[in-house]
Amino acid sequence: MKTPNIINIQKFSVHDGDGIRTTIFFKGCYLNCWWCHNPESQNFAPQAMINQEKCSGCTACEQVCPEHAVCIKECKQYTDREKCQACGKCVDFCVKNAREIVGKEYTIQEVVKEVDKDYMFYEESFGGVTLSGGEVMVQDMEYIVALLKKLKRKGYHVTIDTCGYAPQENFEKVFPYVDTFLYDIKLMDDEKHKKYMGQSNEMIFTNLKYLSEQGARIYIRIPVIGGVNDSDKDIEAIIEYLKGNIAVAQVNLLPYHDIATSKYERLGLEYRGAEFTVPDNERMEELKYKFIQNGFSNTKIGG
Repeated sequence: MKTPNIINIQKFSVHDGDGIRTTIFFKGCYLNCWWCHNPESQNFAPQAMINQEKCSGCTACEQVCPEHAVCIKECKQYTDREKCQACGKCVDFCVKNAREIVGKEYTIQEVVKEVDKDYMFYEESFGGVTLSGGEVMVQDMEYIVALLKKLKRKGYHVTIDTCGYAPQENFEKVFPYVDTFLYDIKLMDDEKHKKYMGQSNEMIFTNLKYLSEQGARIYIRIPVIGGVNDSDKDIEAIIEYLKGNIAVAQVNLLPYHDIATSKYERLGLEYRGAEFTVPDNERMEELKYKFIQNGFSNTKIGG
C-alpha cells in the first residue's frame, strides 16, 4: 500500500456535498485544466510554494538548502524547481513565512482521527466526509478502499468528488462504499477538452455511464468558464447527453473565478486562463433555467 500525499483536511466545508463536511484533498491529477483553482493538487509529489512578496532576502533559505536549489539575488529568492526536493528545511528557517511545502503523507489512522473530531457536525447537518483532490480516483486504491471501509464502519456519509479521468476498475472498487459522487463535466467537444484539460473526455463519460447504470447517486458539477464552455451550444450539448444517458440527482453550476491565480506564481507556473471571463448572475440564471426546462429541477448555482 502506498500512502498518498494530502494537501489539506478542510473542516466545516459546505461546498463539497450535503451538509457540513470534512473534505480531504488528495494531491495528484492527470488532467491539467487551464483554470484549475488548486494547481498545487495536479502534481503527485510535495512542492514548494513561495510568496515572493514576503521574502526579505535574508539568505537563510539559500544557506540551508541541501540541494543548492535556492539563491538570493537583489533581495529576491530564486528556486530551481528541478533541484528542489521539497524537503522543507528552507521553510523551517524562513522567519517571514514566505515558503511552505504543500503535500504531506497521512496514514489512514491519521485521516480518520481528524475526521472523528467533527462527527457531531455531521449528525446535526446530515453531512459527512468528502474525498477530493486533485483526483482521489487515481491514488493508490488499496489505501482509498481501506479508508472508505473504515469511514463506513463508523457510519459516516461518504462523498467522492471526481473529474472522472481514472480507470473504470477504480470506480468499481469504491462503488460499494460511496453514498454520492460529485462528478465534473466540462465539455462535450473532445477536441476542446483535449485543449483545455490536456486529455480526451472519452474515459470520463464511460465512467459516468457506468456509475449511472449501477444506480449511483450522482451530482453533476459544471464549472462555467466564460470563453470556454458557457455558450448555448456547449451547455445544450451537456444537457442532451445527460437527458439520454445519466440518472442525475442534482446539477451544480459553478461560475468561474480567478482567485487562485496567485498560486500559480507561487508554484512557478504560468496561469493560462488570463482571457477567461466570469459569467454574470444573469447568464448563470439563464443556464440554470435551461437545465430546469429540460427536467433537471434540482439545479443550483454554486455548491
